[in-house]
Amino acid sequence: MGTRSKVAVLFTRPETVLDDYRRLLRLAEADKYLKPGVTTILKDNISWHFPMPGANTTPWQLEGTILGLHDLGYRDLAVVQNKTVVIDTHKGEDLNRYVPIFQKCGLPVLYNFKESDMKWIPFRPKAKMLALDHIYPEGLRIPDYFIGKNIVHLPTVKCHIYTTTTGAMKNAFGGLLSTHRHYTHTWIHETLVDLLAIQKEIHPGIFAVMDGTTAGDGPGPRTVRPVVKNVILASADQVAIDAIAAKMMGFDPMTIKYIRLAHEQGLGVGDPKEIEVVGDDISNENWGFKVGLSFHRFLGWLSWYGPTRFLQKLIFRTWLVNIPIFVSEFNHDFIHWPLKERKIYERWRRETGWGRLFQEYEQKGCLLL
Repeated sequence: MGTRSKVAVLFTRPETVLDDYRRLLRLAEADKYLKPGVTTILKDNISWHFPMPGANTTPWQLEGTILGLHDLGYRDLAVVQNKTVVIDTHKGEDLNRYVPIFQKCGLPVLYNFKESDMKWIPFRPKAKMLALDHIYPEGLRIPDYFIGKNIVHLPTVKCHIYTTTTGAMKNAFGGLLSTHRHYTHTWIHETLVDLLAIQKEIHPGIFAVMDGTTAGDGPGPRTVRPVVKNVILASADQVAIDAIAAKMMGFDPMTIKYIRLAHEQGLGVGDPKEIEVVGDDISNENWGFKVGLSFHRFLGWLSWYGPTRFLQKLIFRTWLVNIPIFVSEFNHDFIHWPLKERKIYERWRRETGWGRLFQEYEQKGCLLL
C-alpha cells in the first residue's frame, strides 16, 4: 500500500462528542484524502428505520462529521439516501433525527431511487471483479451522481449476520447497487471487495467516520444488543477502519473474508499489525462480541448458503421474492420492535448518557450547527 494506513480512534462522551468528532477528522487527515473543490457525498447508514441504538448513524455522528468537514474547508456537501426492500428511508431519516440537521445545514438530500435525482447508467469497471460480473451478466449499473464526487461513509460499529461485522465497506452496498442487490448475498464478501474497487475508480476521495458510542453486539445489523462503548473512529482506508473495529469487537479481522480479500487485493490494509492507530490507546480493547443465532440468520443461511440454495433464482428473481421480504419485514417491524427492541431502545434512551443526548436532538434538532 506504500504509506502505512492510519486509523484515528478516540474515546468520547456525550458532553464533548461534537468537538471530539472535529478532532477525529483532523487526526485522520481527512483533508489529505478528500479532493477540494468537488461535492462531498455524505452516506449515512440506516439499517433499520426504527432508532435502534447501535444500528444506525447517530445524529451526533452526522452533525460532528459535518462540523469537522466545515473546519477543513469542505462546505459543498450533499446527502445520498438509498432504498431497501425492508426499510422506509424517509421514516428512518425522521426517527433517527437526521432531518433537522439536513435542514439546518441547507444540505441537499438526494435519493438514488428517484430518477429526478440521479440516473442508473451502465458502468464497466477497470478492475477485475470477483463476483459482480457473474451476478449481473447483463452488465453493472451505478448512479451517475456518484461519479467524480468525494464520499464520506457514516457506519456504526456492529455485527452482521452475513458478514460477521459491518462497517465502511458494507456502507457502499446500498448506494452503488440497485434494489436487486439481494442477488449478491451468496457472494456478499466478494461483492463488498468489488464495490470498494469500483469506488476507487469513481470517487476522487473516500473517507469513513464510524460511531461506536453505542455498539451493536449480536445478530445485526438491525436486531443488535446495544452496548455503550464510547468510541469513534475515522480513516481514509475502508479496509483498515473495518479491521480495527472488528478487532475491538473481539474478532480476528483477517479471518473475516471481506477484510482478508480486500487486503489481498491491495485495496486497503486488513492486518492490524500493519495499521497505525492514532489518538487513544485501544490495545486492551476486546469486547467479546458474537453474532450468535437468530431466526433471521437461519432463514438467511437456508436462502443463500444452505441446501435450498439451488432455489435462489426461482425465489429471488421472480415475484416470489415478495414472500421472504414480507417475512423479514413482519418479523422485524411487527414482532421484534414492539415486543423486544422498542423496550431496549426506551431503556437506553432513559438510562444512558447517549440516550439522553438523543433526547436533546429530539428537542433541539441539532446542537451546534
